[in-house]
Amino acid sequence: MAKYRTPLRYPGGKQKLTPFVLELIIANGMEGCQYVEPYAGGAGVAMQLLIDGHVKNVHLNDSSYHIYAFWHSILNDTEKFCNQISKSLLNIDEWKKHREVVRHPSEHSIFDVGFSTFYLNRTNRSGVLTGGVIGGLSQEGKWKIDARFSHSELINRIELIASKKDSVFVYNKDAEDFFAENVIAFPENTFMYCDPPYFDKASGLYLNYYKPEDHERIANTIQTIDNIKWIVSYDGVENILSYYKNRKKFLYQLQYNVSKVYKGNEVFIFSDDMVIPRDSGLNYISHALKNNPQVFEARI
Repeated sequence: MAKYRTPLRYPGGKQKLTPFVLELIIANGMEGCQYVEPYAGGAGVAMQLLIDGHVKNVHLNDSSYHIYAFWHSILNDTEKFCNQISKSLLNIDEWKKHREVVRHPSEHSIFDVGFSTFYLNRTNRSGVLTGGVIGGLSQEGKWKIDARFSHSELINRIELIASKKDSVFVYNKDAEDFFAENVIAFPENTFMYCDPPYFDKASGLYLNYYKPEDHERIANTIQTIDNIKWIVSYDGVENILSYYKNRKKFLYQLQYNVSKVYKGNEVFIFSDDMVIPRDSGLNYISHALKNNPQVFEARI
C-alpha cells in the first residue's frame, strides 16, 4: 500500500490501520462494498481503500465546515485548487492571511475556506488548525513553514482523488444527524468506520470535540445501528471501555505524532455481526488479537 493518499495531516490519523480495515472487509466478504466514515477528517483509510479499488464508493461526513469545505473544493474545483497550490507562497504573511480566513469562515467563499484550511493544515504543527505555524512566527526552529508542503506531491494526491470524484460523496452534518438521516438508509453491503474525536485531550486537537456526555450519547447511538456492519476506534480510556462494555473489542498500541511521537492504548470496537480475522499483517494488531481471544466470540 502507498504511504499516503490523503492531502491532509490529521491528529491521530488512522491511515496506517488501512491494512487491518481491509482484512475486516475481506473476512466479511465485502470487497467492492460502500464505505462510510461519519468522522472523516483526513479520510486516509477511505482514500486508500477507494484508490486501490477495494470499495466502490465512499461517503465522508465531517461536522467541521472547514474540513467539509476542503473536500468539497478539491472535488468540485480541482484545477483551481491545484493552481492555487502551485502559486502558494510559504511565508508568515501568507500564513496570517489564511489564518484569518479560517478564523472567519462566514466572510469567505467555500473555496477560500477549503483552501485556507488546507494551507494551515500543511503549515501548522501536527496539522492542527489552531496549533501555530511550524517553526514559529520567527521561523527560527529546526523545521520551517515549508517542511510539510511539497507542492507537486500534494497536487498529485488531489488530482488522483479527484479522478474518483464520482465515487466520493461528502456531507457536513453533525454525526448524530448523519446516523439518523443517512446511515439508517444505507444498504446492507455497507461498511462503516467510526473514528470519533479522542476522549482525552481532544480540545487541543480538533475544532469540534466532544464532552464526556457527548461520547456516551454517541456510543449509545452507534450501538443501535443494525442495518450495516461497523467498527469504532478510540483512545482506550476507562470511560470508552465502559460505554461499549457489551461489545466485542480489543486494546492495541498505535503510534502517532502530535508534536512528539506518542505511543498509547487504543481500542477497536465491533458490531456484533462482524467477522474478525484471527491474525493480521500488522504486527501490533496481530499481537492484540492473540491476547484477546474473547473478541472472536459470536454475538449475533
